[in-house]
This record gives sequence, structure tokens and C-alpha cells, in this order.
Amino acid sequence: MFSVRSTLLKTTAVQFGKLQLRQFSHLPLNVPVKLPNGLEYEQPTGLFIDNKFVPSKQHKTFEVINPSTEEEICHVYEGREDDVEAAVIAADTAFNNNSWATIDPLDRGKALWRLADFIEKDKEIIASIESLDNGKAIMNARIDVQLVINYLKASAGYADKLDGRLINTGETHFNYTKREPLGVCGQIIPWNFPLLMWAWKIAPAIITGNTVILKTAEATPLSALYVSQYIPQAGIPPGVINIVSGFGKIVGEALTQHPKIKKIAFTGSTATGKHIYQGAAAGLKKVTLELGGKSPNIVFADANIKKAVQNIITGIYFNSGEVCCAGSRAYVEESIYDEFVQELTTAAENVKVGNPFDESTFQGAQTSQMQLEKILSYVDIGKKEGATLLTGGERVGDKGYFIKPTIFGDVKEDMRIVKEEIFGPVITITKFKTLDEVVKMANDSEYGLAAGIHTTNINSAIKVADRVKAGTVWVNTYNDFHHSVPFGGFNASGLGREMGSEAIDNYTQTKAVRVRLD
Repeated sequence: MFSVRSTLLKTTAVQFGKLQLRQFSHLPLNVPVKLPNGLEYEQPTGLFIDNKFVPSKQHKTFEVINPSTEEEICHVYEGREDDVEAAVIAADTAFNNNSWATIDPLDRGKALWRLADFIEKDKEIIASIESLDNGKAIMNARIDVQLVINYLKASAGYADKLDGRLINTGETHFNYTKREPLGVCGQIIPWNFPLLMWAWKIAPAIITGNTVILKTAEATPLSALYVSQYIPQAGIPPGVINIVSGFGKIVGEALTQHPKIKKIAFTGSTATGKHIYQGAAAGLKKVTLELGGKSPNIVFADANIKKAVQNIITGIYFNSGEVCCAGSRAYVEESIYDEFVQELTTAAENVKVGNPFDESTFQGAQTSQMQLEKILSYVDIGKKEGATLLTGGERVGDKGYFIKPTIFGDVKEDMRIVKEEIFGPVITITKFKTLDEVVKMANDSEYGLAAGIHTTNINSAIKVADRVKAGTVWVNTYNDFHHSVPFGGFNASGLGREMGSEAIDNYTQTKAVRVRLD
């Protein structure tokens, strides 16, 4: 199914966690890949620095696995500290030579729009790469790619909107502010939405005049490398966007600690986010963090049950449950609890799990064996805690990282499966009697990323939305993103926002100018 020019390779294999690292002396900078749907393309394997694909300086590589088949797709070059240094030099040079930060903002917008156009023309290949590398259903991958296109184009529209303001302090002085870019920004993205997180990070950074060094997730580097080939074609100068594939403990640490990097943006687990925050604090870097969640999804008795069930399904089984804002805690009003649980269980058992390239598949593979094992361990924890496994909880097939959609009932609020982020297709269901009771349970979490409310009573919806501690609240919908609507969390779910004008604020600083008038 997959092919690389293995005759050109000389290898020495070593183990790095679950991945195989090798010393390749002549790994090509691109390899041919045939996708399961019959499409063929050339996959870049190098690091993308200064608008060129280059081998890593130590010529180390790591393998990329197809989570649906557990087979190797290809190897890509593994960046290390010396590669980060090369990327920093390129990004710092691009920022300080004024080839990007001080040009007409509309030119930055045009370049970003052209990048979106290149992706749009190639979106089926790109969606297929996402499915291959991540394991997500092709229908989900297409949604991701369209969101990428929309967001890049929306961000292009902010190019000439970075306005300052005039400040009246009387006739003796003229005062104004201006918003300026930060400089070189380090960005670290996760494996669950590889290309979407790439877009959420680079778009607000470069439209405001910054330059970036982005670390892909080691499990899913392929799509970010593939679309990087369009960066110079879009008219974005060398050094503005640099992509370094590698591991968090090496590349991530190097980005966090480098003195010339002025900003760190990270999406991932709360534990890793705390570590990055502490490291960045030593250099007084600006930081944005989009972290974990354990989001409540609340169903009132007056809700349209069939629509609410579908929203719950989308909230927890979309993207195989590997969504930071997944609605993993369902709270259902007591009077409809039994009916709702029956409807939801039936719907979950009808979710198509399997080959991501099957057009009827809704839930593809988990992205890695490690993640599959973590999810299954939480199923065991739930059983031992005394929760009732209503459906699922088992691996599907003997090849690929697939698991059945899982529902736990009879849970208590202090159970680990209720408190801890599982990051998989597992949901708990709890009944409630009153609005005050459900708000208290919904807020009884260290997280605060998202929440769902399902009701036909607008008064109930607004009351709960006002009181729930979450950065995003969806009413009668779930996992419903729009490029103009900011996304981010409260509490342990992070700092700062993605998308909307709020994302632009994350990548600028304010300069005040006060002029004495004679």
C-alpha cells in the first residue's frame, strides 16, 4: 500500500518510546505515497526552514505509522536542538530585515489568501493525508480542511485592521498607540487536528507580521509538511514560516527556552502546558495555551430528544473522541433520563467504526497505540469504580487502533472517569433534578473549555450559559466551530484564545507614543 525508495537508505535503528528512530544517510526529501483511496502524491520528509525542505543536521529520522493498519507510512527527518537554532536564525533574520513585518499589511493578507487557495485546490489529497496519518474518518478530515481554508482567508482579512488609537490628554501633547508584532514565535501543535491546529497557530501570527517556528506532533507530521510546499508559491518570504518535526522533550524544550523566541503557543495536555508555561516564564515570553477539557453536555427535559442525542454523539464520537472540548460528561434531567439513555445507547451502537476511507465511517482509529491503551485502561478504571458499562468499552478488530463507542451510567461525581480527561470515545451520564444542581455539577471540574446546553427554553439556556465556567458554550449544537468565533478555556483549560479578533491580540503588543507640542 505504501512505498518509499528504501534502496537508497542506510539505517541504524534505535528505539524512542513507541516510535522507531533511524540514522538515514540518504533519506530522500520526498517519497511517493499511494493512499488507500487510490490517490498518489509526493510526501515531503525534510524540515522546512527558510522556504526549503532540508535534512536534519544529524540526519536522524523517525517513522510515521498508519493507526488504521499499524503499518509504516514513511520516515521523516527528526529535528533537534541544532535544527531549532537554524530555524531561529532564519525566522529572526526574516523578522529583522523588515521583509514581512513592515510591508503593506494588504500584501500579507494577499499571501495568506493565496496559501488558502493552494490548499483548496488540493483539498482532497490533504484530507486523505489527514485520514491516513491521524486515523480520523475521511468525512471528518474534509471538515477539518475546509475549516483550515476558511480560517486562513478570514485571517487574511485582519491584515489592515491592526489599528491603534488617539488619546486626548489636552492641547500640550499628541498621543497615539500602535500595535506591533512580537517577533519570532514558537508554536507547538497536537496530533488530533494536525492541519487545523497548524492553521490556528500560523495564521494570526504571520498576518500580524511575526515569524514562526512550528513543531508538528511526532505522531502526525505529514499534512503540515505537505502544505508547506505552497508557502513560497504563495509569496511568503523565506524564514517567515518554519516547520521542525520532532519530539517535545527536544524540539519543544528548545523552542521554549530559546532567548530569541518571544512567544510560545501550545495546544495539548494541561500537564505539558504547565511545564511549558513554567519554562517560558524564565524568559518572560508571552504564552497562549489551549489545554485539556472535561466538558459537560446538559440535556433538559424540554429538549428535542432526537436532536440532543445527535448532538451528544457529535460531541463525544466526532474525531474518535480525540477532541479537547469533547462533551464527555452528559447530564440529563431526571424525568427523561431513562428514555434518553436508551436513545443514546442505540445511537452509539449504530455509529460506524472502522476504515477511515469508507465514506460511511463516522469514527475512525485512535491515533496511536498509546492512546488506545490509555482509553482501555480508563474503561477498566470505570468498571472498578462501580460505574455501569452501558455499551462499548472494547477494541474493534485485531488490527488498527479502533474502539467501540463507550457509555458509562450510574456514575458518581468523584469517579476518575468523571473527573479526568480520557481523550477518547467515552462518555459518562448523570441525572439531575434542578438547574442549580446541574450547574454545580458542571462546574465541579478543574477544566473549563466548553459546555453544551440542550433546551427549547431560551431562559434556561441563557441562565446556564451565564453561570457555567467554560470558554465556549454551545446551545442546541456541539463541536460547532466558526472562524470568527473565539475558542479557548477557563481555569486549567488554558490561556488566550484561538480564532476571531482575540487570536490577533495574542500576537501583538501595544506601543504608546506621546509627543510634546511646542
